[in-house]
Amino acid sequence: MEPKRNQIREQAAMNYTLKNIPTEIYERIKLRAQRRRRSINSEIINILFEATTRRRPPVEEILARADELRALTKGVVTDEFISQAKREGRL
Repeated sequence: MEPKRNQIREQAAMNYTLKNIPTEIYERIKLRAQRRRRSINSEIINILFEATTRRRPPVEEILARADELRALTKGVVTDEFISQAKREGRL
């Protein structure tokens, strides 16, 4: 099945120029791109994609995941437990 004409337009890449990016923001994007082994342009596209497609999970889903994690700890995780785990190299 061939794509419709308007679907082809949606797939075409668009060009946009960002001007007056503050140095601090540019440097953060540059570092983020380096960590992910991407170009700065690819990283900006990824940031825009994430910002426009994020899905906030329903509250029920968040609570269910919290219950699952709580069950994995098998009790209360205290500061002492965490400190001991760090000393033992488990964290």
